[in-house]
Amino acid sequence: METPDVGIPRRLAEPMSMAEQYEYLRARVVGRRTLVTAGAVAGGLLTGCSSPTAADARPAAATSRAPGSAVVPFGRHLAFGADPRTRMRISWQVPAAVRRPYVRVGLRPDDLGRRIEAEVRALHTPGVPGVRLALEQYYVHAALDGLTPGTTYYYGVGHDGRDPAAPGHRAALASFRTAPSSPERFVFTAFGDQGVGRAADANDDLMLRQKPAFHLHAGDICYANVNGSGRPQDGYDPGFWDLFLKQNEPVARSVPWMVTTGNHDMEAWYSPDGYGGQLARFSLPDNGFDPHGTPGAYSFRYGNVGFVALDANDVSYEIPANLGHSGGRQTAWLDRTLRALRATDGVDFVVVFFHHCAYSTSQHASDGGVRAQWLPLFERHRVDLVINGHNHVYERTDAIRGGKVGGTVPVGGSTDPARDGIVYVTAGGGGRDLYAFPSGVEDSYEGHVTRHEAVETFHWAKGRDRAAETVEWSRVRYTGFSLLAVEARAGTSPRLRVSALAQDGRRIDHFEVRHGG
Repeated sequence: METPDVGIPRRLAEPMSMAEQYEYLRARVVGRRTLVTAGAVAGGLLTGCSSPTAADARPAAATSRAPGSAVVPFGRHLAFGADPRTRMRISWQVPAAVRRPYVRVGLRPDDLGRRIEAEVRALHTPGVPGVRLALEQYYVHAALDGLTPGTTYYYGVGHDGRDPAAPGHRAALASFRTAPSSPERFVFTAFGDQGVGRAADANDDLMLRQKPAFHLHAGDICYANVNGSGRPQDGYDPGFWDLFLKQNEPVARSVPWMVTTGNHDMEAWYSPDGYGGQLARFSLPDNGFDPHGTPGAYSFRYGNVGFVALDANDVSYEIPANLGHSGGRQTAWLDRTLRALRATDGVDFVVVFFHHCAYSTSQHASDGGVRAQWLPLFERHRVDLVINGHNHVYERTDAIRGGKVGGTVPVGGSTDPARDGIVYVTAGGGGRDLYAFPSGVEDSYEGHVTRHEAVETFHWAKGRDRAAETVEWSRVRYTGFSLLAVEARAGTSPRLRVSALAQDGRRIDHFEVRHGG
């Protein structure tokens, strides 16, 4: 896809921060308020996910008069509130403006007696002459609080003129289950770098077969920003979000989808930090360092595991458009959050997920900014597992302590973080085009374990410099679409059983994290 020229001279655009890009676009492009009409997106990417048409996405002035019965919600996706035992967030999209949207919820599909009002977050993307037309998108969100732990709820979404409890609409009802009140066995899945297409859709099917309690998405969600370089020349088509939400609805309508922010998720059109689009499309826990401005940083607890999501754009040396945007507040919040989780009774494990890799040898390699800012905190507070995306492969390290191998973890092995260090997993095979490992470096995975040798790679240093390094920690490598499935067990012998699955369901890696093992 060609990158559009939005009028910023390349000599100026190269060093621009995300905030500077936003201000420039606002003055030179958004200010023009170009033609407001239906967005045009290349169709045929996925069966059942056609591009928006004039009937689906009209100007706000026209859609405000559309009859509610004619507006069909789509793209339902769930996320936990700050406490997964009692709080759920239901989000969806409508192709036209609606009046008084709401959710009906109940303990049986034939008894949706509770009605909860929802809010609409409208998103206007201005057109760029000669590149794309303008697009109006409408995202709807409902906050369900005071739920009962360990309970299955049924729900339907609607608005004036369209009651989800009406007989003709009951086929569209969905369900979710809140977290249990006390720790018990559960499974969660994870990957990054999904996008829209056949491979992405196939990974959704594989995910459903694992029956996860929730899913972690480690950033680079949709690829509406196709280049992801953090520069204003990045090609951008917001209509891909419509395709993405339609594609994932069969999973995300019942499995909470906990996302964080990648470099392709910075969209300078909506806010100075590039996160206005994500704030419009997702409702996530509001307990991060910046609950109203940075959606990719938050924490939650499920059973005996604490989870922390981070916005790695804030510390990335490789793609510095948002480098330092939090002024150090995110790192200070991370320190406090990890300390609090470690002091919480009943939390056996801490899992951290974010986009840019701390340790990887594939195309983007490792980010020195992540290493410098966050790895000392991970070791100080004994994080048990770190999950990244960014590199479109599966790669897993041995246990690392102080930048070196603290304990080897072969396929089928186990590790104690207090003794050995932390295992880092790159789970970037979510569906986008695959990358490769350095020349001469072979894949090595379950059923195809090759000789373990040092790998010549690099990490990103300040100033976007590449610093060469020879590493011993690259233990498992797989060039293919995949996802991570993690089983958490509580009780007298708590453990995390981590498995990586190829898209055809074959297991390509497994290991255990346990304490005192």
